[in-house]
Amino acid sequence: MSLERAKEYLKKFGLDGKVMELNTSSATVAEAANAIGCKEQEIAKTISFLVEDKPILIVATGDSKVDNAKFKAEFGVKAKMIPFEEVEGMIGHAVGGVCPFGINDGVKVFLDSSLKRFEVVYPACGSSNSVVKLKLEELEQATKDAKWVDVCKERE
Repeated sequence: MSLERAKEYLKKFGLDGKVMELNTSSATVAEAANAIGCKEQEIAKTISFLVEDKPILIVATGDSKVDNAKFKAEFGVKAKMIPFEEVEGMIGHAVGGVCPFGINDGVKVFLDSSLKRFEVVYPACGSSNSVVKLKLEELEQATKDAKWVDVCKERE
C-alpha cells in the first residue's frame, strides 16, 4: 500500500517509472546499497523527527548522521526521533520504507546539504524492498516544498 502511494505521488512528476522493486530487503542503508550495487553514501535515507510535536523528515546521505548542535541551531529544539511504533501513523510509511513521497499531509520535508555531493541518489519508495533512482534535481522537484538545511555530519 505504501509503495503504491509513493509511486502514485511520483507519477505526478513523471518519476514513477524510476522506481525499482527489489527481490531483497532495502530497509537499511547497507542492504539498499548492496541490493542495487551503489555506495552507501549514495543512498538517500529519510529520517523522521518530532519538532514541537509535529513530524518532519530529513533526507540525507547514507553516510551521514544528524549533528545535534546543527539540528538545534536549525530547528530550535533537540533532535528527537519519532518512536519506531509511531512512524507509520505519523508519516504514512513504515520504518524501512520511509521516504518523502506520498506522505501524510502536514509532514514537512527537509533536504540535507550532504546530498549535494551527488548527481544521483537512491531514496526508499514506501516499502522495505524498493528504491527510486533520482537525479538531485528530480529529488528537489518531487519534494517541491522542501527546504535545504545543513544538520548532518559524516559518520566517524
